Amino acid sequence: MVDIALTDAAPDASGALTAEGFARTTDAILASVGRVIDGKPEAVRSALVCLLAEGHLLIEDVPGVGKTMLARALGASVDATVRRIQFTPDLLPGDVTGVSVFNPVDREFEFKSGAIFANIVIADEINRSSPKTQSALLEAMEEGQVTVDGRTHMLPEPFLVVATQNPLEMEGTYALPEAQRDRFMMRISMGYPDAQSEALMLRQRETANPLDEITPVATADQITDLVAWARAVHVSPPIEDYAVALAHATRTHSDLRLGASPRATLQLVRAAKVWASLDGRGFVIPDDITALLVPVFAHRLIPTRSAGGARARNTAEAIASILERIAANVRVPIAARQ
Repeated sequence: MVDIALTDAAPDASGALTAEGFARTTDAILASVGRVIDGKPEAVRSALVCLLAEGHLLIEDVPGVGKTMLARALGASVDATVRRIQFTPDLLPGDVTGVSVFNPVDREFEFKSGAIFANIVIADEINRSSPKTQSALLEAMEEGQVTVDGRTHMLPEPFLVVATQNPLEMEGTYALPEAQRDRFMMRISMGYPDAQSEALMLRQRETANPLDEITPVATADQITDLVAWARAVHVSPPIEDYAVALAHATRTHSDLRLGASPRATLQLVRAAKVWASLDGRGFVIPDDITALLVPVFAHRLIPTRSAGGARARNTAEAIASILERIAANVRVPIAARQ
């Protein structure tokens, strides 16, 4: 097995990140996480897209398919602070954000930070906790800060929440409200591995945990440079109009009673910038937008009763089908195809 060492971001003479350095570092992160998550390159890429697009990732699937393992592998591949929060029905908001504790020596309250104060936060089984505790993440995910007892505390940068949840039809879950789901840039499902990947997992993990072999391949400062690089990717006005047209189509579709929010449109374009940069391009094309349409939009939409089906999984499939039809019907501007 080839060890992956901490990468050099390959700045130019002025100290700025180069295209070669961006590709080298992102490839190293993808390879590092891919050593743990067998046969799921799309899920690994989606996690990296969320990190570099300054978004947050929601992973929904049945137990045992590697949801938490993906989040832990990403955290282990970056030399940054990583904390895991196991969401349970008795978890309190203060356990997440932190609390003010009275110091009898100084005769004043001092803030004790919660688990949210990390570069990468793994919110495991987020739908096992009460809505009150879930809402403790709202300010942190949107503004990169938390407010406790009237005082605002900034979170470290970069900041990524990777939340996992079980399907809602499973017993004992608390569905995330619309406002909470809208804070997540993308929602993905891991799915079961193919037979070859599952057999490889049996052979490799009989005596060792692959997470123990991962060493960081990028620092927090390098991630900040990668974020800045992706942010500078060019998006032409026709591409922006195309993204807006897709979002508008969800708001007027007869099978949807809740369409994509303006935040969803913004995050779609941000994710497309990273997607393009990972493909070695300095500009976004329509295919970048359509490739991310379902993972960025689907969890924010609510179908009508007649279109959604009776079960959560049927609802997800119905929404994906609606988005595919929308993408097929919305005209791509001629200038955007060039």
